[in-house]
Amino acid sequence: MLNGIRQTVTVQPGGLIELRSPELPPGETVEVIVLLEAKPAHQKLGDFIGAAQGNFPTPEAVDQFVRQERDAWES
Repeated sequence: MLNGIRQTVTVQPGGLIELRSPELPPGETVEVIVLLEAKPAHQKLGDFIGAAQGNFPTPEAVDQFVRQERDAWES
């Protein structure tokens, strides 16, 4: 049966990772798996313009929509 220990640690200079746990018996062979947390890329505020559902991608698209709505009101 496998027992697991999950800890979040900070990587030290030189790529050193230190893991301490009283559950680890001295002399025991263990397997260590390191998962690097993916961090979201920094995005510019302009990247969000028109990205949400129902929003317009450009100012021209807004103008076109408003013109169509005004034409529909007049007919």
